[in-house]
Amino acid sequence: MDDFDAFKLAGKSAAFLAVLELTRRFAACDATVLIQGETGTGKELVARAIHYQGERRTYPFIPVNCGALPDTLVENELFGHARGAFTDAREARGGLIAEAQGGTLFLDEVEALTPKVQVTLLRFLQDFEYRPVGGAPVRNANVRIIAASNANLHALQRDQHFRQDLLFRLNVLTIDLPPLRERQNDVVLLAEVFLKRLAEQYRKPPKRLHDSAQTRLTHYGWPGNVRELENLMHREFLMSDGEVVYLRSLPAPPACNAGEIAEAPMTAYRFQDAKASAIARFERDYICELLSRTHGNISQAARISGKERSRLGKLVKKYGLERMAYARDAEADTRVRGP
Repeated sequence: MDDFDAFKLAGKSAAFLAVLELTRRFAACDATVLIQGETGTGKELVARAIHYQGERRTYPFIPVNCGALPDTLVENELFGHARGAFTDAREARGGLIAEAQGGTLFLDEVEALTPKVQVTLLRFLQDFEYRPVGGAPVRNANVRIIAASNANLHALQRDQHFRQDLLFRLNVLTIDLPPLRERQNDVVLLAEVFLKRLAEQYRKPPKRLHDSAQTRLTHYGWPGNVRELENLMHREFLMSDGEVVYLRSLPAPPACNAGEIAEAPMTAYRFQDAKASAIARFERDYICELLSRTHGNISQAARISGKERSRLGKLVKKYGLERMAYARDAEADTRVRGP
């Protein structure tokens, strides 16, 4: 994993290690790669790792936001133009493909390509030849194509929103990035990596996660994936006064709904095991919410919940929660917001 540190790729889960293995394999060849995954899973990081570990590493890596390619300017943006090609073309200009010559052209959010742009790109990918706007000579492009998509391109193709022939051109080698919620214990590992990098970036003493923060990290759903986690740790690092990070800005876990229950892998458990797991999750989430509302005041939390104070205290201890962390969170929030 060490050779991926420079690309901010870290993790030990089986799903993530499989991605790293594919990245190594694909870096050793020159075929087109399609990277698919939810927003924030690190598609561009993987694309850069493939490029900079391959033979094209000394040449440019040029990212292109496909959603920002307008129909009227796509050929000019990609292929460039000759002098005098249009009124304001006082001199020739190379396009993005010329900038990437010898290196990699990274087509991000390829699902956002309009039908017209899809046709233009398909024509280029057929023989890697292009003609600048207003220029007679045909040029050959020596570039590697790596594309990325937040959506399932096969589903878009079935719904006739994405050209099948273009999908065939892009889908030579494929990497499917797992969402953070499927990466087992990588959440805490990544959070610690981000804290270490932030300490180096800001030249400040290192900070560590509180035990309760680690529990909250592993129970959150991470809809924004690794990018959301990185932004959270950045915010918490800057807002935490001491050496311990408590995650006071992490949203509370959403209540479980019927759809989530139906999708849960219940067949992996006996009934009693599944019941015990559900009760444990409810108890921990309920107590976290109580402590958050009462700022760690066990007596007040016991009155609200209708449980004996001693019994509630045992549950707090059982789930490794630190009531003083919630008190410090409230105190910190008061300092930030003011009285």
